[in-house]
Amino acid sequence: MTTRFAALSAYWRLIRGDRPIGTLLLLWPTFVALFFAARGQPPAWTLTVFLMGTFLMRSAGCAINDWADRDFDRNVWRTADRPLASGAIPHHHALWVAAGLASLAAVFAATLGDAVLVWAVPAALVAAIYPFMKRFLPIPQAVLGIAFSFGIPMAFVAVRDAGLWGSLDATTFWLFVGNLFWVIAYDTAYAIADRPDDLKIGIRSSAIFFGRWDVTAIVALELAALFCWAVAGRIAAVGPSYSAALVVIALFWTTQLSALSTRDPKAAFQVFLDHNWAGLIWFFGTVFAWA
Repeated sequence: MTTRFAALSAYWRLIRGDRPIGTLLLLWPTFVALFFAARGQPPAWTLTVFLMGTFLMRSAGCAINDWADRDFDRNVWRTADRPLASGAIPHHHALWVAAGLASLAAVFAATLGDAVLVWAVPAALVAAIYPFMKRFLPIPQAVLGIAFSFGIPMAFVAVRDAGLWGSLDATTFWLFVGNLFWVIAYDTAYAIADRPDDLKIGIRSSAIFFGRWDVTAIVALELAALFCWAVAGRIAAVGPSYSAALVVIALFWTTQLSALSTRDPKAAFQVFLDHNWAGLIWFFGTVFAWA
């Protein structure tokens, strides 16, 4: 029984079931998009499908990421105990897990129509290639930002049911671009925490690329995200609670500056984790905008 529990625990950790922060950061913009697309009344089943799809695809992405980074993870203090890096799970099992989770997500997506399923294909491909971009691109976080933003056009397509492109509008664009900026911002904070190890093992990141301008870059990206979200809200003519939420987020982000300025790895990682609160505030501001 103990051996079986240990095995299940290893697979649970492989898909980050014990660390839901990634799922939440992916969920908030997707749910915001659903409420925008449906003018505050997204169907319950659509919400359920995107909730499940977010968890499943983020979990699949984690399995792919750990498979791609298994040799690097052994040399990083924060990731050395991951199941693949520590040898708790055979390497090839991660690919089977990722394929199974992605297939299950596709089943859910198919219930919302063919157009949603078609959009899910490039979303899955971008998520799959992201781990390898850390070897080549100076800002691989941009690829992660695209992967984490695909739920936005998919939400509009699912709700409006007007084909692959007919469901999209200017609001979709501004939400997508704003989320792209946000992802790069919070993952740069994450990268600050990993920078000493990344430099040693040869992994590229936005924190390394920005160098001593890393905190300035994060602030600029956050301001860009807020601007894009504000434009989306103005186009959609949402209620005042949405604007109020953006103001609260801006104030919240200013409280993170002192921690970021230390460049302390643990402080930077906590800043990354705390971005979940910004997403939560954004989501509730959106919900109440149509209340």
